[in-house]
Parts: sequence; C-alpha cells; structure tokens
Amino acid sequence: MNRRLLGPVVPLALLGGFVVAAWGVTRWMHAHPVSGEELVSEIRRADVPPRFAWQSVDRRHWQASSLGTSEQTTTLVSLEPDGEGCPLGMVRAKGAFHSDTADGRMTGAIERLQDAACTDWISRDFPARCRTFDAEKIAESLAALPTTELDFCIDRFEYPNVVGQNPIIVVTFHEAEALCKKEQKRLCTENEWTFACEGEEARPYPYGYTRDESACVMDRPWRPFTENGLQPRDGEKARAELDRLWQGEPSGSRPKCRSPFGAYDTTGNVDEWTRSVNPTGYSSILKGGYWGPVRARCRPSTRAHGEDFIDYQQSFRCCAEAAPASDSTTASGSSDKNL
Repeated sequence: MNRRLLGPVVPLALLGGFVVAAWGVTRWMHAHPVSGEELVSEIRRADVPPRFAWQSVDRRHWQASSLGTSEQTTTLVSLEPDGEGCPLGMVRAKGAFHSDTADGRMTGAIERLQDAACTDWISRDFPARCRTFDAEKIAESLAALPTTELDFCIDRFEYPNVVGQNPIIVVTFHEAEALCKKEQKRLCTENEWTFACEGEEARPYPYGYTRDESACVMDRPWRPFTENGLQPRDGEKARAELDRLWQGEPSGSRPKCRSPFGAYDTTGNVDEWTRSVNPTGYSSILKGGYWGPVRARCRPSTRAHGEDFIDYQQSFRCCAEAAPASDSTTASGSSDKNL
C-alpha cells in the first residue's frame, strides 16, 4: 500500500493500539484520485487565494499564520504561571500515574476500563465516541490498579510552545527529537504525555468526563489528501496542499482545552509525536488525535507509523526533567490555584 495512503486512514482508524480498517475512506481515495500537480493546476486556474500565510521552517516544516486568536484569550492563558522547577513555558506534571503495561508492553486495559464506564455513546462505530463517562465507576475500577510516581516538565503548548501561534507541522519523529534537543529538552514518552493529559484521575478527556465538542479543536470534517502532495516538502505544491487541508487553530485559542496540570490542546488540533514505552515495534507513537473526526481522548495512540513518516497534521511538544519542588506544592496545585 502506498505510504501516503496510510496518512489519514491510520490516524482515524488506529486508536488505543487496535487497528480498525477504514475501508470506506480507502475506497473513496481510489475512486477520486488527485495528484499534486493537478491540485496546484486547479488552484492556479481558479485563481484561489491562499487561506493562510504559510512560513517554511528549515525547508522542511510549515507554520500557518495565527490570525483569529483573540487578544483576551491569549492574555488569559499567558497569565498562568510556569510549573515550579520547570524551564520557561513549561508546566509540571507530578503525581501517581495509572500505568498500563504488562511484561513491559502497553495493554489498553485502562482505555477498556474507561469504555466500560461510558453511560452515553455518541457512536460505537468508527470513529467510536463517548459523550459521558461515569467518573465514580472509573475511580472505583482504578483504585485496585497499581500506580507509578511521575515528576517531569512538559511544554504548555504544541511546538513552538508559543501562545497565539499555530503549531509547526510536517515533522518526522526524528526531527521532533532534534528540535527538542536543540532547546535542551527531550521528546516526551507516551506515558508522560498521557499523564500530562489525564492527570491522576485518569480522565478520559483533559477537561473531564463529558465530551465537549467546543472545548478542543476536534470533530471537523475529514478532507481527502492529495497523493504525494507534500513531496517535495518545501515548495508551492506542499504549501497549496497544507492550505487546503489545514483546520487547526493557534495555541491557547480554546481555554477549556486544558489538562489538570495546565497543558493545553493535548487532544485535538494536531497529532503529537511521543516515544513509545514498548520494548519492540516503532519508537514513534502519535498521541492526542487532531482536528478531524477522531476520539480525541488522552489514552488512545497511533502506533503504525515509522520514525521518518510525515503528514499534514503532525507536530509535538517537549518534556524536560523537573528540579526539586517544595513538598507543599504539587504541579496541579501550582497551576490551578493561581488561575
């Protein structure tokens, strides 16, 4: 199968470590082929102006203009304090994480536990989405499971971690690692990312137990991609493809899309690279989903893409080690109590 064909199919269909074949999408793509040259040609013939001003970054990545973010929103989010013991622009995630491993591998058990506590399914079919979870039932089920203490810093926003700016996209796993290292940080592990999203309660959504379509950038209609539309990455064809597909928003545009530790946009907006905790398989794991019709929960992962895979909705955020904090202040306390 063509490598680009896996782009939107797997992020939509591979969730929580389980493959669901999105054959309807695949059939549509075979019935409606579009080449990159045809796309650029059609845009030029129609004299369609670009929707965004696009900046090429290092001749590899792209970033859309940030028009549309309200000054009130960015001011509100910007006033939040950094995590104690963390570098500038990072929050601290500290506490008991409900690990989900057996023999060193992820099992999906906690996601299934959450599914069992769903009281109102929007749809059990692809893409499966739950409107409301029973918080008490989840808490009771989690009480019998072991936890692992975690303590680290994580970027408040998706890279470049600047409120009011759109995330930088079209980034491979290895490039994300290099960009974090350049800032004296590192790429987050999938467990760190999950904990920063769900908190100690293992919330299904970063904002709680009831799905809120307005809280994060999600549930936007899927747009079919162009075959080889991002090759070469630095050029008019790639810019035109991204301008047509882009449905994300600048960091901090959705104040309610906030995790218990103060990380924004962990679900929705763009996919985020993390490092797998599994001893075998790809090191590259995508978390959080993106703006399309996906589950947009903290636990699901996309595990089918190699370290050099690129697509239009891929970004990341960085993690770092935390300096010792005072015993009287936790990361969640330092974030929430100062709002």
